Amino acid sequence: MPDRIDLRSDTVTVPTPAMRRAMAEADVGDDQYGEDPSVNRLQDEVATLLGTEAALFLPTGTMANQVALRSLTRPGDDVLVPTESHLVLHETGAGAANAGVQFSVIGAAGTYDGDGVRAAIKPAGHIVYPPTTLLVTENTHNRAGGIVFPPEDLADALAVAREHALAAYLDGARLLNAAIASARPARELSAGFDLIGISLSKGLGCPAGSMLAGSRDVIGRAHRYRRMAGGAMRQAGILAAAGSHALANHVGRLADDHDNARLLATELLRGDDVELDPATVQTNIVLFHLVERRGVPDAVTFVERCRDRGVLLNAFGPRTVRAVTHLDVTAEQCRAAAGVMRAVADGR
Repeated sequence: MPDRIDLRSDTVTVPTPAMRRAMAEADVGDDQYGEDPSVNRLQDEVATLLGTEAALFLPTGTMANQVALRSLTRPGDDVLVPTESHLVLHETGAGAANAGVQFSVIGAAGTYDGDGVRAAIKPAGHIVYPPTTLLVTENTHNRAGGIVFPPEDLADALAVAREHALAAYLDGARLLNAAIASARPARELSAGFDLIGISLSKGLGCPAGSMLAGSRDVIGRAHRYRRMAGGAMRQAGILAAAGSHALANHVGRLADDHDNARLLATELLRGDDVELDPATVQTNIVLFHLVERRGVPDAVTFVERCRDRGVLLNAFGPRTVRAVTHLDVTAEQCRAAAGVMRAVADGR
């Protein structure tokens, strides 16, 4: 489709020419033996970025989440997760199949506080209940519209987790978006977690790759489970070099994506057929609802009609649509896309 504007996800980006050069020129070795210099460099960079002892390169974010579950839980454990978390809704039941855990949803709109954690914990050694052993945070939260987890609530929740000897995992696929939006260092937002995951293939624009970071002991366990999941790699430095380039060149520019998301939201709110809380547009995700009245299409129909006009989106519910800004869309394209979306919502 010529001249299409793809707002389905920030995963649709393609490597920039400079990133391609970095990949082509990467020093490589066999990562299975720990001998790929580009992978080792990226792992050191991420550990430094997040203030941890070690880090591990993995092919995908779902594998990173699943390896984290295996590293921090045992089969039969209970895991506390925010509403509509990626771990529950976007990984085809992998948590049950791979780690053998069950999930208990806490909080609302992708966040929770210490009281919510405390009320949901199931004690170890109970004759009926599965023991709660892990607290998961998603920051930013995808299905809540890319919101940043309120730092005060998060600190309160992590304190309760430590009080009850729970491990803590940060699904921070878009953690660097949260850091830019809140003007806080990534290591500050990730402090207190046993394992931290970040994605390289979303806002950072890499063709593949995610990272786990934590203590040497926990990363050592994660290394084993990465291999068990089929994630052992050979000359992976070609991909790792893209990650190093992105960390050096694509983090600060995430603010442009956030500006474009706010522009898109502002344009969409010019009519009365879209419901959208501007306060939720904190990063690069715009989640909006089509009002239920005559002439306003449902989400699937809306997405199909927008696609016919060159704007690609995702339906996230019967009347809910998601748009995601990224480095391959400009402010002008976002304005043009909003015009198409407004016309479709108006039935034009």
